[in-house]
Amino acid sequence: MAALGGARRRPLLLLLLAGLVHGAAAVFVVKDANGTACIMANFSAAFMASYDTRSGPKNVTFDLPSDAAVLNSSSCGKENASDPSLMIAFGRGHGLTLSFTRNATRYSVQLMSFIYNLSDTQIFPNASSKVIKTVESATDIRADINKKYRCVSNNQIHMHNVTVTLHDATIQAYLANNTFSKEETRCEQDGPFPTTAPPPPPHPSPSPAPENPPVYKYNVSGTNGTCLLASMGLQLNVTYKRKDNMTMTRVFSINPNKTTAGGSCSPQLVTLELRSESIPLLAFQFGMNASTSRYFLQGIQLNMTLPDARDPTFKAANSSLRALQATIGNSYKCNAEERVQVTEAFSINIFKVWVQAFQVQGDKFGSVEECQLDENSMLIPIAVGGALAGLVLIVLIAYLIGRKRSHAGYQTI
Repeated sequence: MAALGGARRRPLLLLLLAGLVHGAAAVFVVKDANGTACIMANFSAAFMASYDTRSGPKNVTFDLPSDAAVLNSSSCGKENASDPSLMIAFGRGHGLTLSFTRNATRYSVQLMSFIYNLSDTQIFPNASSKVIKTVESATDIRADINKKYRCVSNNQIHMHNVTVTLHDATIQAYLANNTFSKEETRCEQDGPFPTTAPPPPPHPSPSPAPENPPVYKYNVSGTNGTCLLASMGLQLNVTYKRKDNMTMTRVFSINPNKTTAGGSCSPQLVTLELRSESIPLLAFQFGMNASTSRYFLQGIQLNMTLPDARDPTFKAANSSLRALQATIGNSYKCNAEERVQVTEAFSINIFKVWVQAFQVQGDKFGSVEECQLDENSMLIPIAVGGALAGLVLIVLIAYLIGRKRSHAGYQTI
């Protein structure tokens, strides 16, 4: 405190600390080329993020600062071409984006995304990676056309390993009168509509560790029956350059409920094709080696759309892989997470995979061949058990030897 100039400066320090703990509400406005406001938002936000350090995972909490600013890349949208978006930047490369959409009667924040820069040592000390990451999620922020969205209560949006908490929020898009409407649509969290805002919590409560992607069973059939059975969860790791030339890595989980599956069968090649709105093609190609009677994941091809990328069309392919190998007629199974590096910019995490290509009898998996990762996990408890058994045996032998020597020290009278 002496360094701050004594007791007279203590109230100022406490006020500053209070602002850091609770965060201050800020007004953000997006205007069109004529200077007319189309989006207005007034809220405070707190963030909780989980990231990796050299000593293990760590949670960090921070607030949206008062100097956060609206980016010029924010947009009022164009009818039948693009939707409005509010992009807020702060700190060293961090950004919060609200993307809006509408129908005849309502508008909503269809997607909230958060970009964070792990090279910012003030927020992410000792981060093991220095890349820029993006997480995103749908939201329940919606209101009637020509009404503002109002939510006094805390509204948490969970995005992979980041939780954003909005507090005392007023948001409106598609403005009609260049300012907030007097009418409002209240959020469900407010319940009976409180008249005063309760104090915000210091930070969002820690969210659980990110969940693995859902596991789904796929099959591919041809004229001779089923040629591929696969049960697995899929997660894509994509590295690319944004429009501002910053390199970032994003993680995408494949949602089976929003994905269509197909494929093809041939004597030497089996293909599984997955398609969704943002991923026109994710293909897995299985080949075989007739001389060794083994099949394997030979190729992966990805075509997807990245709206914020310098080149929005991302493509990656590799046809010389040797993964998920097993004997023809058997199935390959791995409970551990496997990562397949496809290209330098693209890898895929495969969870709880169970797959069989080519000779599939009766639409059922054949005899199982376990992956090396699972076998290693089994060896650890066996090795520990063996070591303990050996230790018990050594102690027992030492005890018997000691007991025999103690008897030898006595003479019969």
